[in-house]
Amino acid sequence: MHDLQVIDPVSRIEGHAKITIALDDDGQVARTRFHVTEFRGFEEFCRGRPVWEMPSLSARTCGICPVSHLLASSKTGDAVMGVRIPDTAVRLRRVANLGQIIQSHALSFFHLSAPDLLLGFDADPSERNVFGLMADSPEVTRRGIRLRGFGQSVIEAIAGRKVHSPGIVPGGIAAPMTEETRGRLLAGLDEASDTAAMALELFVGIFDRFDREVQAFGRFPSYFLGLANDAGLWEHYDGHLKVVDSDGAVVADHVDVAAYRTIIGESASADSYLKSPYFKPAVADGGDIAAGMYRVGPLARLNLCTAMGTPLADEALEDYRERAGGIATSSFFYHYARLIEVVAATERMRSLLEDTTITDSMVRATAGVNHRHAVGASEAPRGTLFHEYDVDPSGLLERINMIIATGQNN
Repeated sequence: MHDLQVIDPVSRIEGHAKITIALDDDGQVARTRFHVTEFRGFEEFCRGRPVWEMPSLSARTCGICPVSHLLASSKTGDAVMGVRIPDTAVRLRRVANLGQIIQSHALSFFHLSAPDLLLGFDADPSERNVFGLMADSPEVTRRGIRLRGFGQSVIEAIAGRKVHSPGIVPGGIAAPMTEETRGRLLAGLDEASDTAAMALELFVGIFDRFDREVQAFGRFPSYFLGLANDAGLWEHYDGHLKVVDSDGAVVADHVDVAAYRTIIGESASADSYLKSPYFKPAVADGGDIAAGMYRVGPLARLNLCTAMGTPLADEALEDYRERAGGIATSSFFYHYARLIEVVAATERMRSLLEDTTITDSMVRATAGVNHRHAVGASEAPRGTLFHEYDVDPSGLLERINMIIATGQNN
């Protein structure tokens, strides 16, 4: 090696990272590495805390998707207590997660990606941002900001705050939804649904401009993992684990979340604080973990399901798969998949909120420690999230393992 190129920092992500590119004597790329340079330490400094505190503590893992950790941690707490939470609480948790998917995907598309996609990759970098987009397309930008705001308002209505909320807890939800809140969210859903459809139509309208990027940008074979259900519909909160390969063949299915270690291994490297999980059945003993590389998130969720389960999103999924040629392996399709998920989220949310029983007062089950070991999982906007806890008889955490979506995509 005679040269080392460094991209530092890597921007437009949640966190701190850099990329190093090693060149050989002919100036060709010999090795490229992605390094996460921030140390978090949640698995260590949360030890000794009561399991009841973990949703609130672990929500601090991410300021963009705290609801994901609230849900995964609370579901782990449900399992520690050994309770079946009330049906209304399940539906409220689902609505909160749909709100998070909407706000996070809106942030990703309108704030982080649209400046490149709409202004062009060759636009002046000083203007290729959300402020430049506001000057160029004020109505599109305004609607994108309001869409994200709607998603945050859903989270606040159910969980108490827009960020690091206290209202999703082991056993269910801290407080029921009022009829006034239900009506307010339904009223805001009309605009959110229209904006979601507008954003999808906008992206599909410019998609053909990016054929080179579709073919070249992060297009590679991998496994895809996520939560699935028996109906084969798009899943974002519950279910079992399913894995398909880049041809769409099912290589693992109906794996209980609590048994995730039977198919997921974890590796660490000396030059990054981020772990590298891998699909264990594809890696021989002592073999290269790259053979078990898998992706999670919108791309994986759409590759796993047979249908979205809602009219507009199902129509969009059909077009998406025609463009992808079946299973999407190009990372450029993440943009497309996110927007389909936003459309599906607005449709699913409407169905849940129009059911008046969502305001029922029974939203929390209570119990003590009935199991010393438990696993919980949910789908974060960026992919499947796992929490695994061991607790003592008093509920104090003795061991914690968290597998984050970003780590799996690592």
